[in-house]
Amino acid sequence: MIRCTDVCKFYQQGDNRITALAGVTLEIPQGAFTAVMGQSGSGKSTLLHLIGGLDRPTSGELLVDNRLIGQMSDDQVTLFRRSRIGFIFQFFNLLPTLTAAENIALPFVLDGRGKAEADARAAALLAKVGLEHRRQHLPEELSGGEIQRVAIARALAFNPPILLADEPTGNLDSKNGLAILDLLRQVNRQDGCTIVMVTHSEEAAGYAERRIYLRDGRVEKEE
Repeated sequence: MIRCTDVCKFYQQGDNRITALAGVTLEIPQGAFTAVMGQSGSGKSTLLHLIGGLDRPTSGELLVDNRLIGQMSDDQVTLFRRSRIGFIFQFFNLLPTLTAAENIALPFVLDGRGKAEADARAAALLAKVGLEHRRQHLPEELSGGEIQRVAIARALAFNPPILLADEPTGNLDSKNGLAILDLLRQVNRQDGCTIVMVTHSEEAAGYAERRIYLRDGRVEKEE
């Protein structure tokens, strides 16, 4: 599902070249639940952003769902990302003025779908994450765990084959964090969704079938 071959990413800051990834080669099979770990600055989030098409590699080959990300136009990447990849972030990124149902329906609205379809899909996804009773609540009226469940439901709007999670439990207490990890494992096993999760937590990584450790922009080891 995902294959990196000698992928490098450099950033220029004035006269200095910052190395984020320094030749990463790895494969993630379809349907796998993979944790990416490493210290701050190891390149974890950069790798996730490249896989998700939020950034482009400086060099190397990145194949995601049989598409070469580096060779796609901006418009092609945008469409690919919307239909094939779901994103979950540490700080949720819900719109505060929209209800839970409206936040989940938003991708359908942006895609030009009808209101009836958007509402029906939002209702189904709220049921999937156990929040039917909170559909009309604003984010400020929800707990941290409930907000992240809404964010996961939104990420699943188009049934993406790939789900990318950047520290999905990093802003939650341990009880809610474990509930979110249980939900992600359920999505992985029941829907066959390929999940790549960046985390600092060994406990969170224990939910994954496989761990990839990065160090200084390189793969240090795999387990």
